[in-house]
Amino acid sequence: MNTVQQLHQAGQSIWYDNIQRGLLHSGALAGMISRGEIRGVTSNPTIFMNAMTKTSDYDAELAPLIQAGRTGEEIFWQLAVEDIMAGADLLAPLYQQSNAGDGYISLEVSPELAHDTATTLSEARRLWQLVNRPNLMIKIPATQVSLPAIAAAIADGININVTLIFSRERYAEVMEAYLQGLEQRAAAGLPLERVASVASFFVSRVDTKVDGHLAALSAGGGERAAQAGALLGKAAIANAKLAYADYQAVFEAERFLRLKGLGARVQRPLWASTSTKNPAYPELMYVDELIGPDTVNTVPPQTLAALLDHGVVRPGTVQEGLPAAAQTLAALEALGIAMRTVTQELEDEGVASFASAYHEVIARMEAHRQAAA
Repeated sequence: MNTVQQLHQAGQSIWYDNIQRGLLHSGALAGMISRGEIRGVTSNPTIFMNAMTKTSDYDAELAPLIQAGRTGEEIFWQLAVEDIMAGADLLAPLYQQSNAGDGYISLEVSPELAHDTATTLSEARRLWQLVNRPNLMIKIPATQVSLPAIAAAIADGININVTLIFSRERYAEVMEAYLQGLEQRAAAGLPLERVASVASFFVSRVDTKVDGHLAALSAGGGERAAQAGALLGKAAIANAKLAYADYQAVFEAERFLRLKGLGARVQRPLWASTSTKNPAYPELMYVDELIGPDTVNTVPPQTLAALLDHGVVRPGTVQEGLPAAAQTLAALEALGIAMRTVTQELEDEGVASFASAYHEVIARMEAHRQAAA
């Protein structure tokens, strides 16, 4: 039994945060699924940008699309949707075997829509119908403006991966949107059994941002410097552990239990951004410390390789050390590091980063089109 299978026994599913045409054509992705190394796939604009601009995987497909008169944006979406369809088909047997528990693949709406409720919803509906796979998840960012679109999409029966969650306050709003969507769907007499959602709570980026503030304080010397040094690398896991406790409180309460009686599924926390950005930190720290029931961890290639090679599974770590986690966040606040400010900055930066990647890949497709004109 490999490490991923051990994690699944502990209640956690490992999804693969990567997709590109070479993985599909070579059989590499199919092999990872068949060997039980991954139980789902996630994508984002940056992943597609890297796949389409830094490999030759898509070169053969570009010429006919250009000849057909497609714009750069149309070419991007054609290629992305084809990859997602192929990945969904590879994962379909797992989706069936797990009774729709796993076997999902995610496709994100345009990051340009992060502050447009109506268009986000219409785009989610369009992509859901276009891909036409029951194991698709549409990714919608957890911006304030997107929350009503998330609720409406759930009410429609669209599987949603809510992405770019950094704060516990926003996470509470995401869970509320999910419950509202389920309640609207139930009120309309529609089935809840096959509506799935995950809440992608970002981890390592929190440490990167907070550690920058702590390093500045450490450089100042004195007692505050010692206090800051002791908190390096602790904010992200503390934040995620407390978020998991928030999840338990919501989905063990009577409001959800009524929906569960109608067939509703929990909205699983998905730990995202779980590669270690600081080489001084253990490479699996954002996996080892966040193992728990009904969770997903989406990992990039290097983290998956490390997990399969030497990962050690200790069930229930996400539920450990909650008082210490609360003390960590309180100590940060006492040093003047406001988590509300940090997490809002991270949300803004995340949206901007994905938008930049989206613009870059479209510009590259447009350049190909113009070169062939």
